Amino acid sequence: MQAVVIDSGSVRAGERPDPVPSESELLVAVEAAGVNSADLLQRAGLYPPPPGSPVDIPGMECAGTVVAVGTNASRHRVGDRVMGLVGGGGQAELCLVEDSVAISVPSHLSWPEAGGFPEVFTTAHDALFTQCHLAAGERLLVTGAAGGVGLAAVQLGREARASVVASVRRAELRDAVHTFGPEAVIDPDDEASHGPYDVIIELVGAATLGAHVKALSTGGRIVFIGVGGSGSRSEIDALQLMAKRAVVRGSTLRSRSLADKAATRVALEADALVWLAREAVRVPVEAVYPFGQAQEAYERFAAGGKLGKIILVSEPA
Repeated sequence: MQAVVIDSGSVRAGERPDPVPSESELLVAVEAAGVNSADLLQRAGLYPPPPGSPVDIPGMECAGTVVAVGTNASRHRVGDRVMGLVGGGGQAELCLVEDSVAISVPSHLSWPEAGGFPEVFTTAHDALFTQCHLAAGERLLVTGAAGGVGLAAVQLGREARASVVASVRRAELRDAVHTFGPEAVIDPDDEASHGPYDVIIELVGAATLGAHVKALSTGGRIVFIGVGGSGSRSEIDALQLMAKRAVVRGSTLRSRSLADKAATRVALEADALVWLAREAVRVPVEAVYPFGQAQEAYERFAAGGKLGKIILVSEPA
């Protein structure tokens, strides 16, 4: 099969053996796969995939048609349209997806949208509801809200009837972010004046942690799911943390057990998939590239200033 392969710090098209599904896996003919920050880290040799995943084929999410099923895979059949999280290998013509994490693609969803849904919406949903227990009527701040996870969090928070504030550094993107339904779209320098917040989804980094603790309501929660913008280290006043009875936590998906990933799929299907099916939430796609232009897609992702997802798609035979 053709695949995007990592080679000396860059990515290129290459031939790799066709994967064979285990008893619990689906073999998926990939139509689209999202590009994520972890892919760029893996390309640089800084984020190895979990055991059992291809070491030189990136891609943490994909969507396509099931072409073979393992003997114990009972949730999907050959011919089904599915999307899902993978430990790696999503950016290839064929990819193995565990049946327990595969999600049926709603009929209205395009392949690029489906390829960009699993990682960002699962990450945002897990952070908002499983980690932070966001409730209706609470106030939510989403930092870095113009990216894929940020826009997913904005929409999920809105559908959960929270009061959503979206923080966006680039002024030229704020009007577009506002179309996703937050109460306000603000410059990061104005975050404190729009608080206090019950939940803060931190996608930018740790530099503003002290300020964000100050901006919390009593009992507020902060979850880190991205640190690429301002780094992973910070200094906070523990007394303030104690006074607010605040919780600061972090979350990732890739290294979780299969059982944990299956649990995120179940939680996602309970509400976010319903919202997606009725088109209450959408997957914004900034740009689409064929697999053969993976290097260009990675460069566009790294350049920043995007609204939503960068997607790789299969090329016609």
